[in-house]
Amino acid sequence: MPKFCSKSVCMIGLCIVLAFIPASLSAQESSTDQALATAADAPDPVQDDKIQDPDTDTVTAQDQGAEEIPYSDFVPQAWEASSQGDFERLNRIEGHVLAAYGEQALLQQAALEDFPPRGQENDYQALNDVATVLFIKAEALMNYGKTEEAIALFEKIIEKYAWAQAWDPRGWFWSVAEKSQNSIDVMTGKYEPEDPVTPVSRLKTLPQIHQPGLDVVDYSKYGEFINPGTENYKYKVLDPEGLSQAVGEGIYPNTGAVRKNPAFKKASAEGRLEGNHWDFVYSDDLEAAFFKWASAPEPAGVRLFYKGLMLEKAKMYYEAIKTYQSLVVHFPKTVAWTYWQTPWYPAQAAIAKIKHIIRMHPDLELKVEGMSIKVINGFDNDVGNDKIITSPGKISKLSLWDKLIRRFHLKPKRATLGSVVKRIGEGDIQLVQYENGHWQMRVKDKPFPIRAITYAPTKIGQSPDKGTLVSWMHEDTNKNGLADGPYDTWVDANGNNQQDPDEPIVGDFQLLKEMGLNTIREYHQPFKPNKTLLRRMHEEYGFYVIMGDFLGKYTLGSGASWFEGTDYENPVHKKNMMESVRNMVMDYKDEPYILIWVLGNENNYGVASNANQKPEAYFQFVNEVAKMIKSIDPDHPVMVCNGDTLYLDIFAKYAPDVDIYAANVYRGDYGFGSFWQQVYDASGKAAFITEFGCPAYASHLTKEEAEIEQANYHRGNWMDIQFNMAGTVDGVGNALGGAVFEWTDEWWKNYEPFYHDRRSDAIGPFPGGYYYEEWFGITAQGNGQHSPFLRQLRKSYYAYQEMWK
Repeated sequence: MPKFCSKSVCMIGLCIVLAFIPASLSAQESSTDQALATAADAPDPVQDDKIQDPDTDTVTAQDQGAEEIPYSDFVPQAWEASSQGDFERLNRIEGHVLAAYGEQALLQQAALEDFPPRGQENDYQALNDVATVLFIKAEALMNYGKTEEAIALFEKIIEKYAWAQAWDPRGWFWSVAEKSQNSIDVMTGKYEPEDPVTPVSRLKTLPQIHQPGLDVVDYSKYGEFINPGTENYKYKVLDPEGLSQAVGEGIYPNTGAVRKNPAFKKASAEGRLEGNHWDFVYSDDLEAAFFKWASAPEPAGVRLFYKGLMLEKAKMYYEAIKTYQSLVVHFPKTVAWTYWQTPWYPAQAAIAKIKHIIRMHPDLELKVEGMSIKVINGFDNDVGNDKIITSPGKISKLSLWDKLIRRFHLKPKRATLGSVVKRIGEGDIQLVQYENGHWQMRVKDKPFPIRAITYAPTKIGQSPDKGTLVSWMHEDTNKNGLADGPYDTWVDANGNNQQDPDEPIVGDFQLLKEMGLNTIREYHQPFKPNKTLLRRMHEEYGFYVIMGDFLGKYTLGSGASWFEGTDYENPVHKKNMMESVRNMVMDYKDEPYILIWVLGNENNYGVASNANQKPEAYFQFVNEVAKMIKSIDPDHPVMVCNGDTLYLDIFAKYAPDVDIYAANVYRGDYGFGSFWQQVYDASGKAAFITEFGCPAYASHLTKEEAEIEQANYHRGNWMDIQFNMAGTVDGVGNALGGAVFEWTDEWWKNYEPFYHDRRSDAIGPFPGGYYYEEWFGITAQGNGQHSPFLRQLRKSYYAYQEMWK
């Protein structure tokens, strides 16, 4: 969800980059695989005989022979030294940063009384870098077993650098002092999970506004559409009074009466309208939120979107649809900026919202026709070159025939696919394109909608940040010869965190089969997959595998150091990555469970690679790899895993040999909006969602409410995927399916792996407004005492069981 506020926010990283392994993840990067990947070559500080003794004396910047380190390189150099267990180098870096910037850091700390406002963090880089380097060293000491020295250094950080923040390369800052205290608590045995937050009694007021009734607006009655379907589109109002009456109070152009509304005056007198308008986005006082947004200092299009959101939350669906439609008709060219500093087009989101509401609430008996907004040159962060093509379309009531079809459960009209005009794959696995342009996966000559999940059940207490992660394929805690997650889990149906007599062992694979799953997503790095387990999985449960190579993300496969980062123009890096992919394909191409090869994981966002800086070079290399794969395996399609649609145009130009454009996409409960059309328009290719999901926690919701919201989010996302699969009349027809993120909660992602963290980290389009990264599972691990065996099935699980079966 876009956010434009200037409020001071301390962003705590979803997955801290700790000693030994620089971590990773999105939200926009949220992939389990991203974070797991960083464990690749992490040395064990206790067992590695090459590690330097941490008692080595500190070498200051004035020491003879000490290397020169540029200002901006202190922190990444320190992470790299820590990951290599090189304490001599780490001490030298500490000396450099203290000698050069120690005094300035203390002055910056003294000038602060709180964390710097968002956007001003880099004004305090000396403070941030000094504290972060000290934190890295303290973590290394802790992991090496030097407890007293580590605690002393952590305490020094807390005392002297309380307002320092460390930058996470995924896009946010975290408090160095806070994480230092967490580490102290872990070492001293004082770390106890905080009690779950019990939401207080909340106002659930609904907007008291005048509305003309449950009807849709026919804009052709009140004005003229000029140049629809072009970038010169505009709507000319000819009957403003009639249109105002039709749309209702608060919806453009009927906006002036809101302040005169007695309910508005009452809310204002009660102090319910005080505060920043962004703080009202997730308020339960929906009336106050609507009134607040009616007068918010934002562009009219942004105001309309959030007023529509408040009405939608109030279940005033007709009013919400009218509000979203008003945005599309009057302000289609509105551009705003997200928290991640990427462009956001509210009118595109409004169209997706309208379709979402109609899909989720068929009782409204509405349909939308011909409504679209295309943004030419919209795949970069430069809005100056955008060309926005608007087709306002219309919203209308269902015809009598449509109602009869729905009432008597007749099959809805399907698109005529025609004959197959393109076929990729020479064996049982085929990707085909039909005469009407639609794409479809087929297995053994039958349609195969990909119902996938990110499956990485991590035992509580394990963490790639600590170097303690074990592959789920080899985890056998009870020593019975079976992998714990797939075969030994049981369902805690009554939520008492105990295995009762009527709660037998069932195993995740059986639960996934009962849910309707047919595919899991897996990478051959950093842990080598267990072929025996995967073969058994395929034989007994019928699951296929999307097998991937990170293609240099997190430096996996490139041979580069984390500090150096993968360079997609470096011939040595390219050779190493090509060999890594070749080895994967040669090793698994004849395995019966392989469905698709996937390359990368949001590489276009960067993180220890320069794909974000050199997208042309990256996608050219992706194409080279795809051609190599096809030369040795003509039986399986190849897809790239991107982050949303950033550089989609460059992909389309430079990677013609990649068969499927896939992306990790987190946009909201409505699904993926213009994603399908954008992929088709830019490349003509099939599309797949490699990650989508939602946390089952929000600070203002009860457990039950949060689970309902998570389930609704998943339902809306899957319905959007299904709506755009081959054969649909109104969809794009290029959707192959999607991979749910994720199977079960992973407790390590906010640093302390024994604690189910409830703190917010990065802002995101979810019910609570934040990425609660440790709560994305559609199943939970209870209180953690019976990990890795206990499963509590959330409402999202049953939603998929209904949709997928």
